[in-house]
Amino acid sequence: MSTVPTQPNRRQVLKWGTAAGLTGSFLGQTSFASPETFEIPEVQKYNRLGRTDFEISDISFGSSGIRRGQENVVRHAIDRGINYLDTAESYTNGQSETVIGNVVKGMRDKVYIVSKIISYPQMKSEDIMKRLEESLKRLQTDYVDVYMNHAVNDVKRMESPEWHKFVETAKEQGKIRFAGMSGHAGRLAQCLEYSLDQDICDVVLCAYNFGQDPSFMANLTRGMDWIARQPKLPELLKKAKKNDVGTVVMKTLAGARLNDMKPWEKDGSTFSQAAFRWVLSNSDVDALIVSMNSTANIDEFLVASGAEEMSYGDQELLERYIALNNETYCRPGCSDCESSCPYNVQVADVLRTRMYATDYRDVEMARNEYAQLAVNGGACLSCSGTPCQSACTYGVSIAKLSAPTHRILA
Repeated sequence: MSTVPTQPNRRQVLKWGTAAGLTGSFLGQTSFASPETFEIPEVQKYNRLGRTDFEISDISFGSSGIRRGQENVVRHAIDRGINYLDTAESYTNGQSETVIGNVVKGMRDKVYIVSKIISYPQMKSEDIMKRLEESLKRLQTDYVDVYMNHAVNDVKRMESPEWHKFVETAKEQGKIRFAGMSGHAGRLAQCLEYSLDQDICDVVLCAYNFGQDPSFMANLTRGMDWIARQPKLPELLKKAKKNDVGTVVMKTLAGARLNDMKPWEKDGSTFSQAAFRWVLSNSDVDALIVSMNSTANIDEFLVASGAEEMSYGDQELLERYIALNNETYCRPGCSDCESSCPYNVQVADVLRTRMYATDYRDVEMARNEYAQLAVNGGACLSCSGTPCQSACTYGVSIAKLSAPTHRILA
């Protein structure tokens, strides 16, 4: 495989009649469309992914919601220049991998494929290998470019000798080129720090958005008694960059309640684009991935590609979003509430699945994720809510959200 996949030629001109329905979604902050022509959004920048030496699209394809029959969405992303496709065996019960496999056969050298597995310490390396081979079959390829231990929330999962044995064997056999970890739940910073200190990851994928960053929240909350969470994330991203570890981030839309923001979006620039520009302005981030479930999503998102700073109006949109959604959005990796529950409910994961159902509007995905929780919110149905009443640093009403989540998803 070549180090840099072939990039598509620039597509520049369309008749106004074809494009009129699209301009409101993706005409950008500095671009201007005449009645005759406009530029079709496509990837504007490729960044080196750490020691892998892959040159990947700065906005890349997340496939957690991709289902059978959506090959056209994947093709559209590739046509727009996206060359980094992120999937996992658990996404839509394998449909995501299958759809990607259908698209990339015959063009494998044009894209980088990432897949993931939730590997627990007790899993044997042979069992992990079998699961990888099942993913390769669905993907219709002999190898994946990056294979990750997925949704890591316990350092023991990265310490596991069986995981390391698997990685070594899979690399030797050419079934994976590089390995890493992804994380968006409790103890994220601890798991990242351990993995970086031990130098056991070639690439890391973590939740990171404007609502988690101390500097952004400090500007927003001056004069308020509000403790910023995830203070180590920016530091850990910088450390990864220094160690030549590839850095990809997710959950960049902080819950993705996009419809909430329509009344405040101006001049064709959207909340999504503002959130992406905030992320991409951090030079310690190589790329972001975001769930792309339609061609319209892709065209809107790619307006932000190539950004190195925020644009006029972006800060206002992001602050407005925080104000609207602060009381219902559970911050990835925070876990301040973890010890408050006498029944050991995985509060953060329960609320994460709620986000998938209510914000992403993907109930099927939410139910699949909820079914995997070791301790779900069943106990919340009969609990008074007193133990977790003030457990959230941000003021999220855990008791009011957890029980309804269980009723919907159990």
